[in-house]
Amino acid sequence: MDIAERTGILMSWRSLSVLVPFLCGLFAVLLSNLPLSLTNGLVPAPLLALVPIYFWCLVRPDLMTPAAVFGIGILQDIMGGGPPGVWTLSFVITYAVIDRQRDAFAGLPGLGAVLGFATAALITCASTYFIIALYYWQIPLLSPIVAELAMTAVFYVPGAYLVGLIHRRLVGPLRSEP
Repeated sequence: MDIAERTGILMSWRSLSVLVPFLCGLFAVLLSNLPLSLTNGLVPAPLLALVPIYFWCLVRPDLMTPAAVFGIGILQDIMGGGPPGVWTLSFVITYAVIDRQRDAFAGLPGLGAVLGFATAALITCASTYFIIALYYWQIPLLSPIVAELAMTAVFYVPGAYLVGLIHRRLVGPLRSEP
């Protein structure tokens, strides 16, 4: 009976670990949209939700699905207060590019990994820029999106460290089946 109980607990933890990447993305959206600013609004908040999307798409694509990215994008649209669907579409486009080029992105060491993420952030920001240009039917200022790109790239290293820690502690040990 003791082994059966342990197996049941292990199975429930495994099913919970499937939600971890999605919950990381949702938490990142909430964190990046807090109404607090250390720079008094001089620079935009980073796209913290892109860190778990990028990380989990490379490490465990079975857990970060397009549906999860879609859900994270919807929450970003709701919390960001911009036109509906802009971040959702940008995140899904970025996910599709990362998914197609997974081998190239996953093999990048050190500074190359940061540049790989910066490329993904560039895809997200460029997609957002063009979607907003089409939505409003005018060319928006380039400086806010470039500042957001820079802030997102700066916050990748601490964000990837945190998501990697979560992966090693929560998801990694539950990877294999009994």
